Order: sequence, then C-alpha cells, then structure tokens
Amino acid sequence: MAYASQHSFPSQTRSFFLRAGTILATIGTTMAGWLDSLAKANSRIAKIEALSAMTDEQLAAKGLRREDIARYVFRDYMAL
Repeated sequence: MAYASQHSFPSQTRSFFLRAGTILATIGTTMAGWLDSLAKANSRIAKIEALSAMTDEQLAAKGLRREDIARYVFRDYMAL
C-alpha cells in the first residue's frame, strides 16, 4: 500500500528556491554571453589566419595590405 502526502513548503524554503533559481539563471545568462564572445573571437582569429596565409598580391586584390589585416577583421568591434 502506497502512502502519499501533500506537503507545502514553508515560505522560507520557497524563498530560498526562488533566489537560487534567480542566481542560476543569471549564471546561465552570463555563461551564454561568454561562450558567444568566445565563438566570435575564434572566428575572428580564423579570419586573421586565413588572410595572413594569403600572398601580398592576393591581399591587394581584396584591397588590403598585410598591416591592415587586424584592423579589417575587427573593424566592427572598435574604431582603429
């Protein structure tokens, strides 16, 4: 025979779980932002490596000089 009981949590316990949930949601949001930044940084590094592997003639065909690669890749991130 199974025994089932319905208990309600005291208000202190509910308050704790609400605060813990808020903290975990904040941590999750922060981590998601951090991972997004990391992914963008990795794609920028890949772009720099790809452009750096090109010859000066190939870069010139794209309208770039070797010393302008970083400025070009990060042009939307900061005014260089």
